[in-house]
Amino acid sequence: MSESRKIVIVGGVAGGASAAARIRRLDENAKIVMFERTGYISYANCGLPYYIGDVITDKSELTLQTPRSFGTRFNVDVRVSHEVTSIDRAGKTVSVKNLLTGEEWAEPYDILVLSPGARPVIPDIPGNNLKNVFTLRTVEDTFRIKEFADEKKPERAVIFGGGFIGLELAENLVNEGIAVSIVQRSKQVMSPIDMEIASFVHARLRKAGINLVLGDTPKALEEREGAITVRLNSGASIEADMAVFAMGVVPETALANAAGLELGLKGSIVVDKHMRTSDPAIYAVGDAVQVRNYVSGSDAVISLAGPANRQARIAADNICGIESTYKGSMGSSVIKLFDQTLAFTGLNEKTCKASGIPYDKIFLSPSNHAGYYPGAKAMTMKVIFDRNADRILGAQIIGYEGVDKAIDVIATAIQTGMKASALKELDLAYAPPYSSAKSPVNMAGFMIENLENGLIKQYFYEDLDNIPKDGSANLIDVRTPGEYNAGHLDGFVNIPVDEIRDRLDEIDLSKPAYLMCQAAIRSWIAGRILIAKGVDCYHFAGGYRLYKSIATEKMAAEQTMPCGADK
Repeated sequence: MSESRKIVIVGGVAGGASAAARIRRLDENAKIVMFERTGYISYANCGLPYYIGDVITDKSELTLQTPRSFGTRFNVDVRVSHEVTSIDRAGKTVSVKNLLTGEEWAEPYDILVLSPGARPVIPDIPGNNLKNVFTLRTVEDTFRIKEFADEKKPERAVIFGGGFIGLELAENLVNEGIAVSIVQRSKQVMSPIDMEIASFVHARLRKAGINLVLGDTPKALEEREGAITVRLNSGASIEADMAVFAMGVVPETALANAAGLELGLKGSIVVDKHMRTSDPAIYAVGDAVQVRNYVSGSDAVISLAGPANRQARIAADNICGIESTYKGSMGSSVIKLFDQTLAFTGLNEKTCKASGIPYDKIFLSPSNHAGYYPGAKAMTMKVIFDRNADRILGAQIIGYEGVDKAIDVIATAIQTGMKASALKELDLAYAPPYSSAKSPVNMAGFMIENLENGLIKQYFYEDLDNIPKDGSANLIDVRTPGEYNAGHLDGFVNIPVDEIRDRLDEIDLSKPAYLMCQAAIRSWIAGRILIAKGVDCYHFAGGYRLYKSIATEKMAAEQTMPCGADK
């Protein structure tokens, strides 16, 4: 490579810093200059909430590399507190401003890499800039919140937004003894999951004492004797000592837009499979770019560290003459929720329905490891698939240990194009403390195969209002009498699965049967017994356990009012 080759990188962190390091490993002679407008070029975005909650106690742990250490190791001219204000594509220069001195100049480049990231969404409402109102995106944001919490000892906090940052921050504030309210525009937190799995998330948040205010948005923030009154569009209000906007992010593409680069979804930068923009001398990576959803093939903006790092590597490879392509992102993610774990990958049901993608779904509640080994706990899995194509579309899991492992296996299966039913064939590691001989992923494959072969039919929570209750169908709860008496659906009679062969005279075999059990295992067995007698059978997907979680959440949502609400 020629010594005259100069690569300018705008922005650090996952995208820019990774690109710089990869370029240097491939080309020792290139001149690399990196501009970052904050004071940090490589830091752990995902770890920021945990510093506020004293899980991470040393602030230096947040900075993966200092500007000096990074510059020394990779021979990169790192300039923090420098903002690139414009791009002259014809002259191949960028205008740079030193934010500490005010000095400005034009910096030439041969290749330009844009990694501007994304900016927090802050609604244009009164009071959005009060001194005890924050965002959480950068290291500087984190230090401001931490300093405020340590000095002012707030007792109440309101978080606007129930995504990754909102939930992680909520957990850490609760662990610091702060009462937290989460205000979320939609009727559920974590938009990438569906309402059934969200019901378990809501239950865990409420168990921790978090006040969920769903289907509402802030209208105004008013300062009152050092505290904040949050006025909501519903007319309710919340009293708090601090507020944090965590309502998501939008691509930071003003620089690209002003330079005339092609923009796409949500104003993101359009790139090709090599991460090259509409200008062949300019590449872009990270949260600011439009990518391809690996499963649906549609355009998407996916703000995650993993994809940003991979995109940076691919851009660097192509800059250095190595053919490399980005095949898209599935949005595979995991988040800690106190003692539980939520993970998901691929498409959710909402997206499939809205996009007209044919799909089916299963629910299962396997244990994370062998039931006879102490400490086994159930996880709840939803797997979405295309029955006709035998294709996995996505999955969502909530539980305890083993959730991350199961979602990674399913994500790998999607990435490799594995058939949905082939999940049953995976030869996965087993020992009683870690998994079961039939792992949760294997079980999903068994269920999908059974459905594809027509061995049983399912009905779902959304179908309950439409199942026949006029005597034209058998409604049977096949759990034990104790389980049945502890709670059951109206109209369902109790015939335990182990008694069903001896009590066939209580069932009209000419009518269809709708079956219910605790976790959809016994109802499957009962269904196969009745199908052998010629009965048209349907079993409730997910069982009474799933039904109760959804029904309880709906009731809780209807009864919940914001703290200090005024109506």
